[in-house]
Amino acid sequence: MKNVIGWIPAVFLALLFALVGVLKPIGAPAMVLRFRFWAALPIAAIMFCATPIDLWVLHVPGLARVTAVLMALALVVGWPRRPQKEKP
Repeated sequence: MKNVIGWIPAVFLALLFALVGVLKPIGAPAMVLRFRFWAALPIAAIMFCATPIDLWVLHVPGLARVTAVLMALALVVGWPRRPQKEKP
């Protein structure tokens, strides 16, 4: 039963990603703009967590610099593409 409970959210997420993957190429403009922003956010979050791990757990400051730069680049890419409020 645990196996089935684990598969239900996995299948749901797979279908959701497939739906977004289909809508993006067919030219739904809102999906394209939001996707660019929301794709950059998880990458920045992962790099945000990876940087202190590289420093304090793995003791590899050179790799921490790389992950910090990647986080900054993800934020630079994502920030201009964030969803904007409609101007009246």
